[in-house]
Amino acid sequence: MSKQLVQRLIAHGIREEGLVETGINGVQLFRVTSPVRCAPSVYKPTVVAIVSGAKEAILDGETYVFDSSQYLCCTMSMPVEAGAPNASPGNPLLGVSISLETRVMTELAIEIQSATGAIREPRGGPLPQGLSLARWDDAFTEALLRLLQLLDNPTDTAVLGDGRLREVYYAILKGDAGNSARRAFGVGNEIASAIEYLSARLNQPVTIEELASQVGMSRAVFHRKFKQATTMSPMQFVKAMRLNNAAMKIAGGKNVSEAAMEVGYASSSQFSREFKRLYGQSPRQWSRSNQPLS
Repeated sequence: MSKQLVQRLIAHGIREEGLVETGINGVQLFRVTSPVRCAPSVYKPTVVAIVSGAKEAILDGETYVFDSSQYLCCTMSMPVEAGAPNASPGNPLLGVSISLETRVMTELAIEIQSATGAIREPRGGPLPQGLSLARWDDAFTEALLRLLQLLDNPTDTAVLGDGRLREVYYAILKGDAGNSARRAFGVGNEIASAIEYLSARLNQPVTIEELASQVGMSRAVFHRKFKQATTMSPMQFVKAMRLNNAAMKIAGGKNVSEAAMEVGYASSSQFSREFKRLYGQSPRQWSRSNQPLS
Protein backbone atom coordinates (compact mmCIF):
# COMPACT_ATOMS: atom_id res chain seq x y z
CA MET A 1 0.00 0.00 0.00
CA SER A 2 2.82 2.44 0.89
CA LYS A 3 4.52 1.87 -2.46
CA GLN A 4 1.24 2.63 -4.26
CA LEU A 5 1.07 5.91 -2.35
CA VAL A 6 4.64 6.69 -3.40
CA GLN A 7 3.65 6.09 -7.03
CA ARG A 8 0.63 8.39 -6.74
CA LEU A 9 2.69 11.17 -5.17
CA ILE A 10 5.33 11.00 -7.90
CA ALA A 11 2.71 10.87 -10.67
CA HIS A 12 0.95 13.85 -9.10
CA GLY A 13 4.24 15.77 -8.77
CA ILE A 14 5.28 15.46 -12.43
CA ARG A 15 2.63 15.30 -15.13
CA GLU A 16 4.74 16.42 -18.09
CA GLU A 17 7.79 14.90 -19.78
CA GLY A 18 11.12 15.69 -18.18
CA LEU A 19 12.79 16.32 -14.84
CA VAL A 20 11.53 18.58 -12.04
CA GLU A 21 13.07 19.86 -8.83
CA THR A 22 11.08 19.17 -5.68
CA GLY A 23 12.37 21.95 -3.45
CA ILE A 24 14.33 19.41 -1.38
CA ASN A 25 18.04 19.61 -2.12
CA GLY A 26 19.12 16.85 -4.51
CA VAL A 27 15.65 15.30 -4.94
CA GLN A 28 14.16 15.29 -8.45
CA LEU A 29 11.16 13.61 -10.07
CA PHE A 30 11.25 12.42 -13.67
CA ARG A 31 8.90 11.19 -16.39
CA VAL A 32 9.97 9.73 -19.76
CA THR A 33 7.36 8.64 -22.33
CA SER A 34 9.54 7.95 -25.39
CA PRO A 35 12.23 5.29 -25.83
CA VAL A 36 15.74 6.51 -24.94
CA ARG A 37 18.70 4.44 -26.10
CA CYS A 38 21.48 3.86 -23.58
CA ALA A 39 24.04 6.64 -23.96
CA PRO A 40 27.16 7.75 -22.05
CA SER A 41 26.55 9.39 -18.70
CA VAL A 42 28.28 9.82 -15.35
CA TYR A 43 26.36 8.82 -12.25
CA LYS A 44 27.23 10.84 -9.17
CA PRO A 45 26.48 9.27 -5.76
CA THR A 46 22.74 8.82 -6.24
CA VAL A 47 19.76 6.58 -5.61
CA VAL A 48 17.26 6.15 -8.46
CA ALA A 49 13.88 4.64 -7.57
CA ILE A 50 11.39 3.69 -10.30
CA VAL A 51 7.63 3.42 -9.72
CA SER A 52 6.61 2.80 -13.35
CA GLY A 53 8.48 1.31 -16.29
CA ALA A 54 12.12 0.25 -16.22
CA LYS A 55 15.52 1.82 -16.67
CA GLU A 56 18.90 0.44 -17.74
CA ALA A 57 22.42 1.30 -16.66
CA ILE A 58 25.49 -0.35 -18.20
CA LEU A 59 28.83 -0.41 -16.37
CA ASP A 60 31.83 -2.02 -18.03
CA GLY A 61 29.60 -4.25 -20.16
CA GLU A 62 27.33 -5.38 -17.31
CA THR A 63 23.69 -4.31 -17.63
CA TYR A 64 21.60 -3.36 -14.61
CA VAL A 65 17.86 -3.32 -15.33
CA PHE A 66 15.69 -2.01 -12.52
CA ASP A 67 12.03 -1.23 -11.99
CA SER A 68 9.66 -0.85 -9.03
CA SER A 69 11.03 -4.00 -7.36
CA GLN A 70 14.57 -2.64 -6.91
CA TYR A 71 16.21 0.76 -6.67
CA LEU A 72 19.65 1.56 -8.03
CA CYS A 73 22.26 2.83 -5.59
CA CYS A 74 25.44 4.43 -6.90
CA THR A 75 27.80 5.24 -4.03
CA MET A 76 30.66 6.80 -6.01
CA SER A 77 30.95 8.59 -9.35
CA MET A 78 30.69 6.02 -12.14
CA PRO A 79 31.01 6.17 -15.95
CA VAL A 80 27.91 4.37 -17.24
CA GLU A 81 25.61 4.20 -20.21
CA ALA A 82 22.02 4.85 -19.19
CA GLY A 83 18.65 4.85 -20.92
CA ALA A 84 15.04 3.75 -20.99
CA PRO A 85 14.66 1.81 -24.26
CA ASN A 86 11.13 0.58 -23.46
CA ALA A 87 9.54 3.83 -22.28
CA SER A 88 6.29 4.73 -24.04
CA PRO A 89 3.16 6.83 -23.39
CA GLY A 90 1.38 3.69 -22.21
CA ASN A 91 4.30 2.56 -20.05
CA PRO A 92 6.15 5.70 -18.96
CA LEU A 93 9.34 5.71 -16.96
CA LEU A 94 8.39 7.44 -13.72
CA GLY A 95 10.50 7.83 -10.62
CA VAL A 96 12.65 9.84 -8.26
CA SER A 97 16.39 10.59 -8.18
CA ILE A 98 18.01 11.33 -4.81
CA SER A 99 21.57 12.68 -4.63
CA LEU A 100 23.57 11.28 -1.73
CA GLU A 101 25.05 14.28 0.08
CA THR A 102 28.53 13.39 1.28
CA ARG A 103 28.50 15.18 4.64
CA VAL A 104 25.20 13.67 5.84
CA MET A 105 25.92 10.19 4.49
CA THR A 106 29.34 10.21 6.17
CA GLU A 107 27.89 11.30 9.51
CA LEU A 108 25.27 8.56 9.38
CA ALA A 109 27.67 5.86 8.17
CA ILE A 110 30.15 6.58 10.97
CA GLU A 111 27.36 6.68 13.56
CA ILE A 112 26.09 3.28 12.37
CA GLN A 113 29.59 1.81 12.33
CA SER A 114 30.28 2.94 15.90
CA ALA A 115 26.86 2.20 17.44
CA THR A 116 26.70 -0.82 19.72
CA GLY A 117 24.47 -3.49 18.24
CA ALA A 118 24.10 -1.67 14.91
CA ILE A 119 25.28 -2.87 11.52
CA ARG A 120 29.06 -3.19 11.59
CA GLU A 121 31.59 -2.60 8.84
CA PRO A 122 32.75 -5.93 7.38
CA ARG A 123 36.35 -6.77 8.11
CA GLY A 124 38.54 -7.96 5.27
CA GLY A 125 37.22 -9.55 2.10
CA PRO A 126 36.59 -7.85 -1.24
CA LEU A 127 35.14 -4.36 -1.40
CA PRO A 128 31.46 -4.12 -2.41
CA GLN A 129 30.80 -2.62 -5.83
CA GLY A 130 29.94 1.05 -6.10
CA LEU A 131 26.89 0.35 -8.29
CA SER A 132 24.26 -2.06 -7.00
CA LEU A 133 20.56 -2.88 -6.96
CA ALA A 134 18.63 -3.03 -3.69
CA ARG A 135 15.17 -4.31 -2.76
CA TRP A 136 12.44 -1.80 -1.92
CA ASP A 137 12.24 -2.91 1.70
CA ASP A 138 9.67 -1.51 4.14
CA ALA A 139 12.10 0.94 5.74
CA PHE A 140 13.06 2.51 2.40
CA THR A 141 9.46 2.66 1.19
CA GLU A 142 8.18 4.31 4.38
CA ALA A 143 11.04 6.84 4.48
CA LEU A 144 10.53 7.75 0.83
CA LEU A 145 6.78 8.11 1.36
CA ARG A 146 7.31 10.47 4.31
CA LEU A 147 9.69 12.55 2.20
CA LEU A 148 7.35 12.85 -0.78
CA GLN A 149 4.36 13.71 1.42
CA LEU A 150 6.01 17.08 2.07
CA LEU A 151 5.98 18.21 -1.55
CA ASP A 152 2.55 19.87 -1.70
CA ASN A 153 3.41 22.19 1.19
CA PRO A 154 6.39 24.54 0.66
CA THR A 155 6.59 25.34 4.38
CA ASP A 156 6.71 21.64 5.34
CA THR A 157 9.29 21.07 2.61
CA ALA A 158 11.52 23.89 3.86
CA VAL A 159 11.25 22.98 7.56
CA LEU A 160 11.14 19.17 7.47
CA GLY A 161 12.80 18.29 4.16
CA ASP A 162 16.36 17.79 5.41
CA GLY A 163 15.18 15.63 8.32
CA ARG A 164 13.01 13.40 6.11
CA LEU A 165 15.86 13.10 3.59
CA ARG A 166 18.13 11.97 6.41
CA GLU A 167 15.61 9.19 7.16
CA VAL A 168 15.84 8.03 3.53
CA TYR A 169 19.66 8.01 3.75
CA TYR A 170 19.47 5.95 6.92
CA ALA A 171 17.13 3.43 5.26
CA ILE A 172 19.59 3.12 2.36
CA LEU A 173 22.52 2.56 4.73
CA LYS A 174 20.59 -0.25 6.46
CA GLY A 175 19.23 -1.83 3.27
CA ASP A 176 20.64 -4.15 0.62
CA ALA A 177 23.00 -1.43 -0.66
CA GLY A 178 24.10 -0.52 2.86
CA ASN A 179 27.37 -2.42 2.74
CA SER A 180 28.48 -0.50 -0.35
CA ALA A 181 27.22 2.83 1.02
CA ARG A 182 28.92 2.42 4.40
CA ARG A 183 32.22 1.55 2.75
CA ALA A 184 31.94 4.54 0.38
CA PHE A 185 31.00 7.13 2.98
CA GLY A 186 32.26 5.77 6.30
CA VAL A 187 35.48 4.26 7.58
CA GLY A 188 37.38 2.52 4.76
CA ASN A 189 36.25 4.90 1.98
CA GLU A 190 39.64 5.15 0.26
CA ILE A 191 38.43 4.17 -3.23
CA ALA A 192 35.53 6.64 -3.14
CA SER A 193 38.00 9.33 -2.02
CA ALA A 194 40.34 8.49 -4.90
CA ILE A 195 37.47 8.74 -7.40
CA GLU A 196 36.47 12.11 -5.95
CA TYR A 197 40.08 13.29 -6.35
CA LEU A 198 40.14 12.01 -9.94
CA SER A 199 36.77 13.53 -10.87
CA ALA A 200 38.06 17.00 -9.98
CA ARG A 201 41.10 16.53 -12.25
CA LEU A 202 39.80 14.94 -15.44
CA ASN A 203 41.57 17.56 -17.56
CA GLN A 204 44.95 16.82 -15.94
CA PRO A 205 47.37 13.88 -16.22
CA VAL A 206 46.72 11.50 -13.32
CA THR A 207 48.75 8.33 -12.65
CA ILE A 208 47.89 5.23 -10.64
CA GLU A 209 50.80 6.05 -8.32
CA GLU A 210 49.34 9.50 -7.66
CA LEU A 211 45.88 8.11 -6.89
CA ALA A 212 47.32 5.38 -4.67
CA SER A 213 49.45 7.85 -2.73
CA GLN A 214 46.42 10.07 -2.11
CA VAL A 215 44.80 7.28 -0.11
CA GLY A 216 47.94 5.79 1.43
CA MET A 217 48.03 2.50 -0.51
CA SER A 218 50.68 0.73 -2.53
CA ARG A 219 50.10 0.63 -6.28
CA ALA A 220 49.29 -3.10 -6.23
CA VAL A 221 46.81 -2.91 -3.34
CA PHE A 222 45.14 0.17 -4.79
CA HIS A 223 44.77 -1.49 -8.21
CA ARG A 224 43.17 -4.60 -6.65
CA LYS A 225 40.75 -2.72 -4.40
CA PHE A 226 39.84 -0.25 -7.15
CA LYS A 227 38.86 -3.05 -9.51
CA GLN A 228 36.78 -4.73 -6.79
CA ALA A 229 34.78 -1.54 -6.28
CA THR A 230 34.38 -0.40 -9.90
CA THR A 231 34.91 -3.60 -11.99
CA MET A 232 37.55 -1.66 -13.98
CA SER A 233 41.26 -1.03 -13.64
CA PRO A 234 42.12 2.54 -12.58
CA MET A 235 43.28 3.51 -16.06
CA GLN A 236 40.22 1.96 -17.74
CA PHE A 237 38.10 3.94 -15.30
CA VAL A 238 39.97 7.21 -16.02
CA LYS A 239 39.48 6.75 -19.76
CA ALA A 240 35.78 5.89 -19.39
CA MET A 241 35.17 8.90 -17.13
CA ARG A 242 36.87 11.23 -19.61
CA LEU A 243 35.08 9.85 -22.65
CA ASN A 244 31.66 9.79 -20.97
CA ASN A 245 32.07 13.37 -19.75
CA ALA A 246 33.13 14.40 -23.24
CA ALA A 247 30.13 12.65 -24.80
CA MET A 248 27.80 14.53 -22.47
CA LYS A 249 29.50 17.84 -23.35
CA ILE A 250 29.10 17.11 -27.07
CA ALA A 251 25.42 16.30 -26.55
CA GLY A 252 25.12 19.65 -24.77
CA GLY A 253 26.44 21.54 -27.78
CA LYS A 254 30.23 21.60 -27.37
CA ASN A 255 32.25 20.91 -30.49
CA VAL A 256 34.48 17.84 -30.52
CA SER A 257 37.77 19.70 -30.05
CA GLU A 258 36.49 21.70 -27.08
CA ALA A 259 35.05 18.60 -25.40
CA ALA A 260 38.30 16.68 -25.92
CA MET A 261 40.42 19.47 -24.41
CA GLU A 262 38.11 19.89 -21.40
CA VAL A 263 38.61 16.25 -20.39
CA GLY A 264 42.37 16.23 -20.84
CA TYR A 265 42.97 15.18 -24.45
CA ALA A 266 45.66 17.24 -26.18
CA SER A 267 45.03 15.47 -29.50
CA SER A 268 41.60 15.51 -31.15
CA SER A 269 42.58 12.59 -33.35
CA GLN A 270 43.53 10.44 -30.35
CA PHE A 271 40.26 11.41 -28.67
CA SER A 272 38.26 10.45 -31.78
CA ARG A 273 40.05 7.08 -32.06
CA GLU A 274 39.42 6.20 -28.41
CA PHE A 275 35.83 7.45 -28.56
CA LYS A 276 35.07 5.29 -31.61
CA ARG A 277 36.78 2.28 -30.03
CA LEU A 278 34.53 2.58 -26.96
CA TYR A 279 31.20 3.60 -28.54
CA GLY A 280 31.51 2.23 -32.09
CA GLN A 281 30.94 5.67 -33.66
CA SER A 282 32.98 8.79 -34.19
CA PRO A 283 32.10 11.68 -31.86
CA ARG A 284 30.27 13.51 -34.65
CA GLN A 285 28.31 10.39 -35.66
CA TRP A 286 27.39 9.77 -32.05
CA SER A 287 26.22 13.34 -31.43
CA ARG A 288 23.73 13.07 -34.29
CA SER A 289 22.19 9.79 -33.11
CA ASN A 290 22.20 9.82 -29.31
CA GLN A 291 20.90 11.87 -26.41
CA PRO A 292 22.00 11.01 -22.85
CA LEU A 293 19.54 10.19 -20.04
CA SER A 294 21.14 10.84 -16.65
